[in-house]
Amino acid sequence: MYVITGASGNTGGTAAEVLLAKGEKVRVVGRNPRTLEKFKSRGAQVAIADLADPDAFHLTNAFSGATAVYAMIPPDLKSSDGLAYQGVVTKALATALQRAAVSHVVVLSSVGADKSSGAGPITGLHRLEEQLNGVGGLNTLHIRAGYFMENLLAQANVIKNVGMTAGPLRGDLKVPMIAARDIGEYAAERLVKRDFQGNEARELLGERDVSYDEVARVIGTAIGKADLSYSQLPAAQLKPILVQMGMSENMAGLILEMADAMNSGHVKALEARSPQNTTRTSIERFIADKFVPLYEGRDEERAAHA
Repeated sequence: MYVITGASGNTGGTAAEVLLAKGEKVRVVGRNPRTLEKFKSRGAQVAIADLADPDAFHLTNAFSGATAVYAMIPPDLKSSDGLAYQGVVTKALATALQRAAVSHVVVLSSVGADKSSGAGPITGLHRLEEQLNGVGGLNTLHIRAGYFMENLLAQANVIKNVGMTAGPLRGDLKVPMIAARDIGEYAAERLVKRDFQGNEARELLGERDVSYDEVARVIGTAIGKADLSYSQLPAAQLKPILVQMGMSENMAGLILEMADAMNSGHVKALEARSPQNTTRTSIERFIADKFVPLYEGRDEERAAHA
């Protein structure tokens, strides 16, 4: 039985889909049964649990009998104290894994989780890694993933509103960008293999390193705006925009701290690129498959007729 947290999200959802397609027994965990119905209809068990419940009673039950667990901290962009929220989820995960005597866990972490401070939300993932590494009898594999390509989807509205792409990162900064689906597929593979012992951290770096200047060129070509450009905006200008989009002041500050850490090199990949940490989805494929339909409103049309 493979237990998947975050199954209603991008990486956990993919991991659950892959495992079910292989005929494996799967239990998906979440707070809202409606978002997990599609997995139930395919034969998965559904466990209702709040990962932010410090008692971890329901989460322990969800992990009971697990061959292996996929663990992650669901994002909460409205949290008034993002690191404290991550800490609560971290404690609940560690408690439930220990009480349920789980032997193997694959954890969603991030490039930069080697840093104990000054890395925004990644700091919370550093603490997650440390705490899970301290659970007795638990073999941990921390997937230190690169920059999610899904973060680029917000640029669709930016382009429509101001005619360019924009954000806090330097335009020329090349970062490892990865599609969430590739992370989920890798997680499912490692859950089945369970070929890790002790505490292991492995980076997953996407198809190649990409800068936002290059992203703007790829998007521009795909949507017929050959002159599309990228502009790095100062934090003072970006923070109120992020808050207006629905983030709390605290989370907006943490996101901008992470961007500063990436711009300065405080947060960066440590592993040399190799076949083992390179995944298949290119930035061109992601833009064609995910960004363009969103930009053109085709995703909204499909949702309306679903």
